[in-house]
Amino acid sequence: MPFFGTFFSYNFTKMRGLYYIVLVLLTIKFCSCSGICKENEKTALLRLKKEANDPTNVLSSWVDKEDCCNWEGVLCHNVTGSVIELSINGWDWTELKGLKIDDFQWLSSLDNLDSLDMSGVDLSEATNWTEVINMLPSLVNLRFSNCSLHSIPPLFDHNSSVLENLDLSLNNFGSPIPGWVFSFGGLVSLEFTGSNFTGSFPEGPCNLTSFTTLRASSNSFGSVLPQWLFDLSNLEYLDLSFSGLAGPIPNGVGNLTKLTYLSLASNNLNSTIPNWLYGCKNLETLIMKDNSLEGTVSDSISNLTSLTSIDMSENFLSGKLPSVIGKLWKLEDLDLSENRFEGEVSEVFNTMNDCPPIGSGNCSSLRTLRLNDNKLIGNLPKSFGQLPNLQFCFMSNNRLEGVLTEVHFTNLTNLKFFSASKSNLTLRVSSDWIPSFQASDIVMGGWRLGPDFPLWIQTQQSIMNLDISNAGKVGEVPTWFWNLSSQIRFLNMSHNQLIGEIPTFSISDSSMGSGGPWLIYLSSNNFSGLLPHIPTMVTELDLSDNTFSEGLTGFLCDKKNEYYMLEILHLGGNRFSEEIPDCWMNWPELRVVNLGENKLTGGIPRSIGALSNLKSLDLKRNKLSGPLPSSLNNCTRLWKIDMNENEFDGNLPPWFGTLSKLIVLSLRSNKFDGELAPELCKLNDLQILDLANNNLFGAIPRCVDNFTAMVNGRKEIRDGDDEMDYSYYVGVFRESARVATKGNMYQYDTILSLFTSIDLSNNNLSGNIPMSLTSLVGLRSLNFSHNQLTSSIPRDIDKMKVLESLDISNNQLSGEIPQSISSLSSLSYLNVSHNNLSGQIPVSTQLQSFSSFSFTGNKLCGLPLVERCSKNPEVENEEEEDDNEVEWFYVSMAIGFIVAFWGVSAPLLFIRPWRHAYYGFLDRKWKSWHT
Repeated sequence: MPFFGTFFSYNFTKMRGLYYIVLVLLTIKFCSCSGICKENEKTALLRLKKEANDPTNVLSSWVDKEDCCNWEGVLCHNVTGSVIELSINGWDWTELKGLKIDDFQWLSSLDNLDSLDMSGVDLSEATNWTEVINMLPSLVNLRFSNCSLHSIPPLFDHNSSVLENLDLSLNNFGSPIPGWVFSFGGLVSLEFTGSNFTGSFPEGPCNLTSFTTLRASSNSFGSVLPQWLFDLSNLEYLDLSFSGLAGPIPNGVGNLTKLTYLSLASNNLNSTIPNWLYGCKNLETLIMKDNSLEGTVSDSISNLTSLTSIDMSENFLSGKLPSVIGKLWKLEDLDLSENRFEGEVSEVFNTMNDCPPIGSGNCSSLRTLRLNDNKLIGNLPKSFGQLPNLQFCFMSNNRLEGVLTEVHFTNLTNLKFFSASKSNLTLRVSSDWIPSFQASDIVMGGWRLGPDFPLWIQTQQSIMNLDISNAGKVGEVPTWFWNLSSQIRFLNMSHNQLIGEIPTFSISDSSMGSGGPWLIYLSSNNFSGLLPHIPTMVTELDLSDNTFSEGLTGFLCDKKNEYYMLEILHLGGNRFSEEIPDCWMNWPELRVVNLGENKLTGGIPRSIGALSNLKSLDLKRNKLSGPLPSSLNNCTRLWKIDMNENEFDGNLPPWFGTLSKLIVLSLRSNKFDGELAPELCKLNDLQILDLANNNLFGAIPRCVDNFTAMVNGRKEIRDGDDEMDYSYYVGVFRESARVATKGNMYQYDTILSLFTSIDLSNNNLSGNIPMSLTSLVGLRSLNFSHNQLTSSIPRDIDKMKVLESLDISNNQLSGEIPQSISSLSSLSYLNVSHNNLSGQIPVSTQLQSFSSFSFTGNKLCGLPLVERCSKNPEVENEEEEDDNEVEWFYVSMAIGFIVAFWGVSAPLLFIRPWRHAYYGFLDRKWKSWHT
């Protein structure tokens, strides 16, 4: 024992001595001490301070009386006193301005500098920045990140520089990467993130034996991946995400056994997964999301035993999930969502419990699992519940089915987020079940949870997002749940059979500062009574399709001094009556207001004009009346106005033309009168115009070809457009519209942005169909029926190639149906009945397939009508002439025969000498023939 103590004491003393020696050596090299700054280098740095524009005093510590080695950002060698590192952080984020340097002549004195970092310094005027590399022969690290650089020379002789690390990220070069950047013999790393490099990579090969790191994400290369890049055997880190790369991933590449990080995300790569990838045994992070990759994932992925993160989401990968993924025990994050994987979902879980050798860790390190939006089938196996590290699980939008019990969640003690909506799954647990987890997000929309309200939700004290929509819930919501809901940000219990009144919502103190949003979706139930009051920070409220009654005054007007954050208000499909209250100024953030399908009366209040952010206004199928208020023209962001089936009257206001972003305008079945204002033609983005069933008169404006969206087939998508999807959670609340087309009413939502329609039917419009109408080549539905339109159908109607429905019946149109209409191959509904059309129906497979009712009430002939067309008049005349010629031929022949017969026979009968001479002649001839 004394020997071990002496030995330990001796070695400890020895190790401590070595520690001090190392510490002293490090101090000698890297400490900045006073009194050793070289005068010429100090002068150079002071020259920099004098010449630089320094509005935020970045260089305030650079004072002549002080040793420059003590200045901020300056590091000197303790022995020689030379400045060896210079690090200037030039940007002040609080002031949003920073240091500006225009040239680098002062640098020539710092010939021992081996590291220069000027990240954030404005070097936009320093056109000679590349000469820094030659000025500093000892330079190893150069960082010019976020320096407003905008040019880089295509050629540059760097005089055998020893540069190893070059960072030019967050600049704006707008040109290809020059080849000289890859020509430094000792180059280790390059960083080009967000530098707007364009074009192709330099041609290889490149002799980069020490090169380990390339960060070049967020550029605009627009080229293919270079082969030589994957031949760099020492490459460890490669990030080319968001860089506009296209084409296949190179297949026949070298040995990348040292690669630990690979990201090719968000490009347009369109090959299969190359085989060489499965040989990168040190790979820890693999990110290939948001491309067009196809094919399968090979079982050889099991070779990548070092993987901790895989993201191959948003591709076209197919086949079965490789079950061997479950054997990647170091794997923490797996994302295969939004692909086309199929087969049993259970296969990927069954191998997760095949534990590695004893002492090497848990059976599975999986923390995040994303398999949503595929074609997976079957049930989650019981082994799913044996993933103790799982925190985030996304399984929505598959074809899962089966029954899950308490066993499936036994050991999921760390589960925070569980989403498996839109599947045919059933949860069958005991009424006193207490889950082993405390989740913040539970999304089970579409599950069969049974009629009783799930009591286990009461145990989830951290719940913030809950979706149990369309879950078969019946009856009243228990009081304890409404108390719990005070901490919930997203609550979706729509499409159940819940009843009773909803109490006033409140927000818990712990949630007040958590940022929101607070979204409440309780539509399609049987809730009744008065509307509940909501907290001011709620942003989305959908109580549509319930049985709420009475008026809206108590809900909208009670707290006039409150500033509400509500953006979406959907109260349609209830039993509200009375007038719409005039207190919309309390709700300035509203973007969507839907009060349709109620029993509201009176007019639209003027305060509606206070909603400057309003994008969608839906008041359809009420009993509203009067003219439209002029204050509505203040809502210049409106995309949709739907007021059909009310009793509004007056002229269509010309200020509609100021609502330049309007996409849907539906005013059908009201009492509007007057002429169509030409200002309507200013609505370039308009895709659906429905003014049917009113008292409008006059001509159709000839300027309809200004409806640009109906020319292009949809409105132009601009920056910031969100495809008429208003909710914080994409797809939860999407715009919709009821459109009359093909003789029926249809509800459009997900494809609304692709539909175009004009319906002016059942009015008193007169005059011609404007020839400019055929310029709307993107129009899909057109209805001018039941008016007093005259003249003919435009002959160039064949320009409207995508037209699916055409109804111009019950007018006074005349002339023939243009032959060009037969080329409308998309046409599936046609009605030209009850006009003054004449002639033959054009022949085409499509037109003859329509019902005869589409053509009745005209003077038309030909299929599908039973009336057969008479022959062509010119042909008939020719045939009549031929017949006449034949008849006169026979008449002439008969006359000729008669004249000839009587011309010979008459003299023989009536003149005796002629008769005796003729018979004598015949007698002599007879005798001569027999002689």
